[in-house]
Amino acid sequence: MNFEVVKFKNTSRAVLVAILLPFVFMVAEGVVLIRSSLMQYHALENDHLLADVLARGGSIAANEILAELVATRAYLNNPGEMTRTSMMERRSSLDSERARFNASLPAAGILDLGLRSQLSDLRLAYSRIIAARSAVDQGYYGKGGNPVHIYGQAGLKQLGLVESLSSRIHDPVLLRKSSELMSILLTYYGERLIGNLGQRYFDRTDFSAMSHEQLVQGEMMLGNGMDRLRFHSSSPVVREILAYRAQPDEVWADTFAQAMVSGALRPNKAIRNKWIGIQNERLNFLRQKIDSVTDDIHVTGQRLSMRSHIHMTIVLALSSGLVLLVALIAVLAVRGIRLVARVTEERELLVNELRNAAQTDLLTGLYNRRGFEAAALALLMQAEYGSRWISVVLFDLDHFKKINDAHGHDAGDIVLKHVAGIARENFRSFDLLVRHGGEEFMVLLPDSTPEDAAIVAERVRLAIEAADIELPSGELLRVTASFGCAGRANAASNRNFDDLVKRADLALYAAKASGRNCVVASPIVPASVPQEERRKAAGGTHDFRI
Repeated sequence: MNFEVVKFKNTSRAVLVAILLPFVFMVAEGVVLIRSSLMQYHALENDHLLADVLARGGSIAANEILAELVATRAYLNNPGEMTRTSMMERRSSLDSERARFNASLPAAGILDLGLRSQLSDLRLAYSRIIAARSAVDQGYYGKGGNPVHIYGQAGLKQLGLVESLSSRIHDPVLLRKSSELMSILLTYYGERLIGNLGQRYFDRTDFSAMSHEQLVQGEMMLGNGMDRLRFHSSSPVVREILAYRAQPDEVWADTFAQAMVSGALRPNKAIRNKWIGIQNERLNFLRQKIDSVTDDIHVTGQRLSMRSHIHMTIVLALSSGLVLLVALIAVLAVRGIRLVARVTEERELLVNELRNAAQTDLLTGLYNRRGFEAAALALLMQAEYGSRWISVVLFDLDHFKKINDAHGHDAGDIVLKHVAGIARENFRSFDLLVRHGGEEFMVLLPDSTPEDAAIVAERVRLAIEAADIELPSGELLRVTASFGCAGRANAASNRNFDDLVKRADLALYAAKASGRNCVVASPIVPASVPQEERRKAAGGTHDFRI
C-alpha cells in the first residue's frame, strides 16, 4: 500500500475520532441520565402505589375488620333480620376492600421473603375469619358468642403488613406522611379496641379474661401509636391530635381506661355514658385525620408522579436532540473526510497531468530540468495552502564511472533506468523526481520536513542497495547511492528553491565524504567551498548519516 495513502487514512481516522469521541461521551452521559431518570420514575411510581396500598390496608384494619366484628357480635346478641342484614353488608364491604387491596399490591416477584411471609400470615388470618363466618351462620356461636380474638388477630396482621410496606417507600416526603398515617392508624386501632372492650366492661357482659388481655393489648397499641405521633410532632395534623388528646375530657377518659386495665374501676352508669361519648368523639376525630392524611398522601404521590413524567419527557427530548446532533456531526465528519480525500485525489491528478505535459528524460522517463522547473513551480503554488514545509533530496550513484568503464555505456544506461524505476516506486506518488544530470537525481518533496525527507530517502537507498540489475549478458550488478536532504518552511513569498538545491548538494557532499551509501540531512558545511573541491573530497568534518 502507498505510504501516503496509509498516512491519509490514519489522519482521516484520527480526525473522525477527534470529532466523534466527545459526542460518544455525551451519548454515554445521556444514557446514564436516562437510566437514572427511569429508576427515579419507577421509584416514584412504586412509592405512589405503596402509599395507596398503605392507606387502603390501614382503612381495612382500622374500619372494615372492626366494623364486621361489631356487626357480628350485634347479630349474635340479638339475632334478627336487621342485625343479619347489617352483618352481611359489613362482610361484603370487607371482602370488597380486601379484593382492592390485593389487586393494588406489588407483583409477588418483586416482594422480598419477609413480605411474602407476612402476606401468607394475613391470608391465614382471613381464612379464620371465613371459618368464623361459617360458624356464625350455622349457629355454632350461641348468644353472647365472641369471635373478637379472630378478628383482632386479622387486624394486627393487616397493620403489620401495612407497616412493612410503608418502610419500602423511598421518597422522604411520602415516607414521612406514610409514617404519620401508620401512627394515627395504630392510635385509632388501639382506641377502637379499647372502646369496644370498655363498653363490655361497663355493661358487665361477656368480659372474660381473654377480653382483659385484649384490652391490655389495645392499651399497648394506643401507647405505641401515641409515641410515634410525638416523634412526628412537627406535622400540623399530628399537633392537632396531640392538642386534642391534651383536653381535660380526653385526659379523664384515658385515666378511666387505665383503671379498667388495672381492674380498679367500678362500673357506673354515669361514668359509662360519659366515657363512651368521649370515646366515640375521639374515634370520629381520628377518622377525620386519617382521611385527611390519606388524601394528602394521594395528592403528594400524584404530584411527584406528574413531576417524574415531566422530567422524563424533558430528558427524552434532550436525549433525542443529542442523538440527532451526534448523527449530524457524524454526517459532517464523513463528508469532511470525503472532501479531504477528493482534494488529495485532485492534487495527485494535477501532479500526474503536469508530469505528462512536461518534458521528460528519454532514458529514464523522469522529468528533465526544464520540465521539472515548471512542475515544481505549480506544486509549490498549490502547496502554499496546505503545506508548511518543502524539502529537496539529491542523490547520485556511487562509483558510476567504474560501471561505464568496466561494462560500457549501454550497461550504465540500464543501471540508470533501473535505479529511476526503484526511485519512482519508493518515493511518494506526489513527489517530483528528476534526472538532474548524468548519474545524479533530484526529488522535490512537498509537505515534508528534512527529517521526513531523510526517512523516505533511506527507504530508497535500501531498495537500490538490495536490487539485482541484470545486464544483457546475464551478469548481475549491484550499485549503491549517496543522498543529501535539505528543507525549509514553505511560504508564498519564497517560491525559489535554488537555496534548497544548494543545501541538499552540500548534504550530498557530506554523504560522499562520509564513505558513500548513506543519507545525510542538512549538514553544516561552509557554502564558500568550491564545488570541484567538494566533489573530490575524501572525508568530512560532520557525519549526519541515517
